Amino acid sequence: MDNSQKKRILLVDDEPDILEFIGYNLKNEGYEVHTAINGKEAIKKAIEIKPLLIILDVMMPEMDGIETCNHIREINELNDTIIAFLTARGEDYSQIAGFEAGGDDYITKPIKPKVLVSRVKALLKRHAKSNSTPIDEESHLIKIGNIIIDKEKYLVLNMDEEVILPRKEFELLSLLVSKQNKVFTRDEIYNVIWGDIIVGDRTIDVHIRKLREKLGNDIIKTIKGVGYKFVV
Repeated sequence: MDNSQKKRILLVDDEPDILEFIGYNLKNEGYEVHTAINGKEAIKKAIEIKPLLIILDVMMPEMDGIETCNHIREINELNDTIIAFLTARGEDYSQIAGFEAGGDDYITKPIKPKVLVSRVKALLKRHAKSNSTPIDEESHLIKIGNIIIDKEKYLVLNMDEEVILPRKEFELLSLLVSKQNKVFTRDEIYNVIWGDIIVGDRTIDVHIRKLREKLGNDIIKTIKGVGYKFVV
């Protein structure tokens, strides 16, 4: 990652006033800000500039934020990009859809400039920490049963077939396999994977369900009232 990418942000919203307001406040903090007014333009621009963070509106015509996020998460060179949804909607189902699509955070507008900047800094700080301190420093390659995890390449193979995982799902899987049969409490998972970022109560449940769908229902066991553990 080059130094410029560390502060490169892509704002996506179909309302020019929102782009101007958010862009102004982030530029004042020294961020390199790019904008797009719809999902299709956002995908094209994201491939071109490879931002570290995308702030993505949910409610947009033609291609909404959820669909846009799904497309971005299928692009290998953008695996490391953080995606934060920006929306005026606070319904629980909308947040769940965002996390299922591979979103990392959820910001509800209107939002005060200082709060917005604080959320952005927390996201970027958490990202830098997770990339500088691997969960398992002994080896970047883990093989468990039919599953192979390459933490340097953000690659997962199941029965020799590549499995596409958004960054948070990958980090959660890496945490669970770092200590087989250890029960990770929900608080431990939140602290390691999300840190200071405020997420909904069902965020872990959504990510666990997606991992089970992609890798098999029997690989992650729920310990009722405690947390989760990875089992071979």
